[in-house]
Amino acid sequence: MNIYSVIKKPHVTEKTSLGSDTNNTVAVVVDKAANKIEIKQAIENLFKVKVADVRTVTVAGKVKRSGKTFGKRSNWKKAYVTLQEGQSIDFFEV
Repeated sequence: MNIYSVIKKPHVTEKTSLGSDTNNTVAVVVDKAANKIEIKQAIENLFKVKVADVRTVTVAGKVKRSGKTFGKRSNWKKAYVTLQEGQSIDFFEV
């Protein structure tokens, strides 16, 4: 799998911001078919950092309603990537 298709976007919330400050962890949205080894290699190659650990979560899509009809959002996968000491990723560099 191409490293550019593994990582889709950063997942920035209040919870992930606290995790990046305290645990040196970042959260990214990844391809549903990507495994932990591919995610680790993609992060290390794209951002030139050393990865200590990768944890993945498959998030179920929400059921939404529009009038009488119901629809479902797609399931998606996110990865919590713990970086080694002294390493950091800044998604909003200027």
